[in-house]
Amino acid sequence: MTYGKRLREQIAGPGTTPLIGVYDMYSASIAAEHYDGMFVSGFGFAASHYGLPDIGFIAWPDMMAFVQRLRGAFPRHHLLVDIDDGYVDPEVACHVVEGLERSGASGVILEDQKRPRRCGHADGKQVLPLHEYLAKLEMVLATRRDLVVVARTDATDEHDILHRARTLAATDADVVLVDGVRSVEWIRRIRDVVGDKPLLFNQIAGGKSPRLSLTELAELGVDVAIYSTPCLFAAHEAMHSALAGLRAADGRLPEVDTATGVGVRAATELLERNIARLRDEPQGVGV
Repeated sequence: MTYGKRLREQIAGPGTTPLIGVYDMYSASIAAEHYDGMFVSGFGFAASHYGLPDIGFIAWPDMMAFVQRLRGAFPRHHLLVDIDDGYVDPEVACHVVEGLERSGASGVILEDQKRPRRCGHADGKQVLPLHEYLAKLEMVLATRRDLVVVARTDATDEHDILHRARTLAATDADVVLVDGVRSVEWIRRIRDVVGDKPLLFNQIAGGKSPRLSLTELAELGVDVAIYSTPCLFAAHEAMHSALAGLRAADGRLPEVDTATGVGVRAATELLERNIARLRDEPQGVGV
């Protein structure tokens, strides 16, 4: 069974499918212990790989290489990949989609933003004319074999949000995402206009959208939830706290509880499970 088909079947099942944002192999290793689906977040990747904000710096070969490493370590997990605007050019978008599908990605998200692009929960977003985005989307849909394609709009005008959501739902895209949704009422309105098409909701700490549980999202008819940054923001806070503590202790490392704490042993065991996971994988998965 292909990775795309497996994710598509998961989305079609009951409840809301959670996909956890990962930004490097270590965060993915931890996420894999808790969830069976990952989201390769553009926000997290721009931050971790370049130390830059999510405004269009990602180079597609870097993203493709990262996904290839992820699939090698996590042969059974769903991998949904943020490809921003397809790296501007429709031909590049198609090339990237082909490469990601060969590497074992489960799906991609293609947005309708103009350059310079922004994080979906930032101010100042601009969108392409709808016909330009639809042409790019149709090329991507014609290129993929079985990859799940999420059509995303970053429209902010209320009329345009509903018009684009309705239009995207009428395409052959598998899922629709309206990013930066500001209220439960707007989730309901979007759910109504997309009809039977699966709907994706993006939650990010400090973002524009309400904080909702998976149970609440399922009741609203949301099929997929991506959590772009919990790993990244938790790491930021933990590292800041750890280094402040190290400075305050004059460079003396804290005592590690060998049963529950994280030290060399716990970290090594986590990473060794990546090797074991790959060795245990039967032949033919994802083909």
